[in-house]
Amino acid sequence: MIYLIFSIAASLLIFVVFKLLEKFNVNTFQTIIVNYIVAFGFGMLSTKKSITGSAILESDWFLGSIIVGAMFIGLFTTMARTAQKNGLSVASVASKMSVIIPIIFGVILYQESIGYQKVLGIILAFIAVFLVSVKSQTTVNFKKNLLLPLLLFFGSGISDTYINYLQHSSISEENIPLFSACVFGFAGMIGIIILSIKAFQRKVKLDPKSILGGIALGLANYASLFYIIKALQSPNMESSTFFTINNVAIVMASTLIGLWIFKEHLTKKNWAGIGLALIAIYLVTFA
Repeated sequence: MIYLIFSIAASLLIFVVFKLLEKFNVNTFQTIIVNYIVAFGFGMLSTKKSITGSAILESDWFLGSIIVGAMFIGLFTTMARTAQKNGLSVASVASKMSVIIPIIFGVILYQESIGYQKVLGIILAFIAVFLVSVKSQTTVNFKKNLLLPLLLFFGSGISDTYINYLQHSSISEENIPLFSACVFGFAGMIGIIILSIKAFQRKVKLDPKSILGGIALGLANYASLFYIIKALQSPNMESSTFFTINNVAIVMASTLIGLWIFKEHLTKKNWAGIGLALIAIYLVTFA
């Protein structure tokens, strides 16, 4: 349970950093690239055993780390474009509702427990995420542009599912820091290539402020992935339970942070969603 709490806290820190980037007008994409480089550094420093290039190349999870790294930077970009073209509420709903994919995966492939109480909790979680995410000022209209929300929905769900699969099949506890480092390292490399192309075409101007933002974001990002894997490896933590509680708690807590710290407005639907989220977390946790 402690790893679940840490993963939620790290994800909330990511939310706060992104809000501050917007407030201080810091280049988001450049911050994301710096964040991956910093997260890669944290992972390498946290690795206790000696590291050789051949050992990484021959590891069972090497190809998986490349795939997850590409997913990560792709999802960040897709999330930003979805928020810009379809609205923040659509982006939030599309990414958080994707929790159904790893839940189904865990129940079918790993025969995780499923009962009426857990099913009810999961259904309430979906409703809660929707209610908390929707703002009265934003029209949630998936018909306007289905492509980006669907890409975000399936991308987020497949990413969580694939990480769950890797931790079951090829990631030992001692390899978590190294695997995490490689994921962020490959994501950073992809980002640097994209940024270099834009810089060569003179379509981008480097923002020095992105370095500070990237350091804070990198710490939170590394901690988030590290504790997600640690939580999934806990003997008493099923993935269906983890992903439900994790997603609902992040949406609920980030909404409250937006209310108290960033003075965002909450509607009656948002408050109803927070209430349902608390019930959902209780039902799934004690199922």
